[in-house]
Amino acid sequence: MASRTIVVTGAAGFIGSHVAEALVRRGDRVIGVDNFDPYYARELKEANVEGVRATARESAGSFELIEADLCDAAAIAPAFVGAEGVIHLAAKAGVRPSIADPAGYARANVLGTQEVLSAASSAEMAWAVCASSSSVYGNNTKVPFTETDSVEHPISPYAATKRSCELIGETHHHLTGLPIAMLRFFTVFGPRQRPDLAIGLFLRKVAAGEPIRMFGDGTTSRDYTFIDDIVTGVIASTQNIAAHGYRVWNLGGEHSATLAEMIAAVGRVVGREPVVQRESMQPGDVDRTWADLARAKAELGFAPTTGLEDGMRRQWAWIQEQGSGMRHEA
Repeated sequence: MASRTIVVTGAAGFIGSHVAEALVRRGDRVIGVDNFDPYYARELKEANVEGVRATARESAGSFELIEADLCDAAAIAPAFVGAEGVIHLAAKAGVRPSIADPAGYARANVLGTQEVLSAASSAEMAWAVCASSSSVYGNNTKVPFTETDSVEHPISPYAATKRSCELIGETHHHLTGLPIAMLRFFTVFGPRQRPDLAIGLFLRKVAAGEPIRMFGDGTTSRDYTFIDDIVTGVIASTQNIAAHGYRVWNLGGEHSATLAEMIAAVGRVVGREPVVQRESMQPGDVDRTWADLARAKAELGFAPTTGLEDGMRRQWAWIQEQGSGMRHEA
């Protein structure tokens, strides 16, 4: 495939750095945009960026990073000039923190997405791919979740912003004709995972003999999706969205595991019995997620290959490789 110039927002983050690295590895020119939001330590994001740069030094592709706020139209416009498309992964993340700062989440996620799509159209890009979230399904009782299910009842500000972004994307496509994909990610894990997310946090705490906090009775469930599978789905969407105009795709692992099952898997991977501290359910947390992948399989050829425990072992190996030199917070 011929080399392409692609903008990746959130390129210093967990998913963004992996996507950027995969594009560079296959020979693309990647322009990353990130504002290094202080939600977690900048040093971790700098390490992610260095991983992409190291890959670029060994590959036919190239990588450059622009530090800018996506809500600043003038600051991000130069990144879009001459690029084929944009993979928009930047966002203020986290369900629980969004309850404390709904306005901040609305600004970064909703306004930021609109500025990205406006910049893409101004630069006459061929397509845009945007990250949505399984959280838009709220507490739907029908499982697995399909893209045609009702998503009109989000239960956190974060989920509401992601649903808003989907509506903005559909409207923008209607008005401009820009092909836009919205990808509903289901609980992504793997190397470089945000330090506040459960799997990485639990692996570290169990290994250290520290108690882990289990919210609820352990029966809540998630469709865990390994990062490599997400990257494959993201890249496939860039190659197929033009045929659909505007499209929503689920990207998940296709299996749902309870919180208790996930914690048990952590214990097996680390080789130590988890010490569980039970706490009440948190506001904004959904009861379950589970992706129906029929549409993604048919239209993207998407088929996840890494299960929960295998992916967890790969994440644990990566954590051990990092040693104690990097700071990770709960």
